[in-house]
Amino acid sequence: MRQKIKALVFDMDGLLFDSERVVQKSWEKAGEKLGYLGIGQHIYNTLGFNVVRRTEYFRQVFGETFPMEEFNEMTRKIFQEIKEKEGVPLKPGVKEILDFGKGRGWRMAVATSSRREYSLELLKTGGILHYFDTVLCGDMVTKAKPDPEIYEKACSLLHVLPEEAVALEDSPNGIRAAFAAGMCPVMVPDLVEPNEEIKKLYQIKVKTLLEAKEELKKLADT
Repeated sequence: MRQKIKALVFDMDGLLFDSERVVQKSWEKAGEKLGYLGIGQHIYNTLGFNVVRRTEYFRQVFGETFPMEEFNEMTRKIFQEIKEKEGVPLKPGVKEILDFGKGRGWRMAVATSSRREYSLELLKTGGILHYFDTVLCGDMVTKAKPDPEIYEKACSLLHVLPEEAVALEDSPNGIRAAFAAGMCPVMVPDLVEPNEEIKKLYQIKVKTLLEAKEELKKLADT
């Protein structure tokens, strides 16, 4: 990094919460009811998309008649049922890295492509909402990742320059967005491993947020 770290900006699904697998399961169940078998596999192509960009993708793949509104309603209901029955666990190292960031006095934000209502509820029930100075969601920006808008806005709200902020991401589109914003991208893969293009964009790749915390210690002390 060209300047001292002043902020951490986190993606949410697949990074803070092990939620992508629950989303995929809800897609599969809704797809079966609507006659679209195997639809859960498309999550690998839509990681980081907000609802608008995801709608565009589904209609490109399945045609303009794809019942997106009905699909969204069904998946939200199924997701909630799974969440209430099984829970949506935090990923390993979440509280450790958040405590570390707070201890350093860094500003912290969430920059997620998910809807605001869903995101705030998940962060609240997960017991980590209070860590963040601001939460930016997919329905609060006009362009979805890999566009850098959400990360640029997060840095602005945190009153830091992009080069003073670390972006922690699990998806290729998130890494593209963070890199384009001029931040320091750190990748913690969940469902998708980085290809050769993405390997050129992130500064650090780790397996867990616990490892990310240790790497941030090194960056902060250099």
